Amino acid sequence: MWNIPNTLTAFRLVLIPIFMVIFYIPGEWAYFGAAFVFWLASITDILDGYLARKLQQSTPFGAFLDPVADKVMVCVALVILVEHYQSLYVTVPAMIIISREIVISALREWMAEQGKRGNVAVSQLGKIKTAAQMLAIIGLIWQFEPWMTQLSFGLFYIATFLTFWSMVQYLTAAWSELQKSSS
Repeated sequence: MWNIPNTLTAFRLVLIPIFMVIFYIPGEWAYFGAAFVFWLASITDILDGYLARKLQQSTPFGAFLDPVADKVMVCVALVILVEHYQSLYVTVPAMIIISREIVISALREWMAEQGKRGNVAVSQLGKIKTAAQMLAIIGLIWQFEPWMTQLSFGLFYIATFLTFWSMVQYLTAAWSELQKSSS
């Protein structure tokens, strides 16, 4: 159970409270430190999946824990950003992203019960959405320069659009199964 990919995933979970504490520490370096910890957690997200495939160390535990760690990491960061910025320009996209994560998680669980999990497997669009989302969150946490923050807001809105669009794609892929069950 404790192979390299699963250890990286567990490490990502450990980084979440560290990220939170650093973000709220008073000091000039806090935002950079929090952005760095979030970046490190994002890198472990890339590495654990790659290594699980490369080393053939995929496990049921890892398949369960990886998406949990991803969603908790992103949701915690978004809640912190909503509180920090206190703006509808952050709150509405964060609400869309968090809501999508809940909807798609429930959809995947339900589709797995129907034996159709493959219909809603992670798509290329989902991977692009995740990359845009992670980069946007890092920039919004760091707030290094005004231009960087504005660029991060732009990327955040692109990520929100991709989040919504990928949800539509997943729901469309599952629609025939959803209709069968309601009949």
